[in-house]
Amino acid sequence: MTLNKAILIGNLTRNPETRTTTSGQSVTSFGVATNRSWTDANGIRQDKAEFHNIVVWGKLAEICQQYLTKGRKVYIEGRIQNREWEDKDGTKKNRSEIVAENMIMLDRSPDSGGQRQQTPFVSQETSSAQEDEIKVEEIPF
Repeated sequence: MTLNKAILIGNLTRNPETRTTTSGQSVTSFGVATNRSWTDANGIRQDKAEFHNIVVWGKLAEICQQYLTKGRKVYIEGRIQNREWEDKDGTKKNRSEIVAENMIMLDRSPDSGGQRQQTPFVSQETSSAQEDEIKVEEIPF
C-alpha cells in the first residue's frame, strides 16, 4: 500500500490565477505559506516560513478563483506532485506542488463585517465517468 497525501493550513501568498485548458477544463494556481516555530539550542525562538504551490482543477478551481484572495487562511488537502519540463532555452526545470482535492476557508470573508458565518467545506471528487463533483457542507466557523 502507498499513500500520497498533503494537508496544509496557511495563508494565500497571492491571488488565485485561473486558466482554461484546450479541452475546456479550469485550472487555478495560487501559493500558500505555512510557518514553523521552534526554540534552538541557545533558547532563542526561531521562525521559518515554507511556501507551497497549489494547483486546483475543475469546479473546485472555479470556486477557489471566486472566493479566495491573498491573505485568506485556508485548509488544503491533496497530493504532492513533482513536474519536470524544459524551458525555451532547453534548461531543465522542476516544481513540486500540491494538487488540491479539498479546501476549507478558515477565516471570515473580508465583506462579512466581522459577522460569524458558516464556512463552506469544499471537496472535489471524481466520479467513474470522470466528471467533477463538488460537495459543499456547512461547517460552523
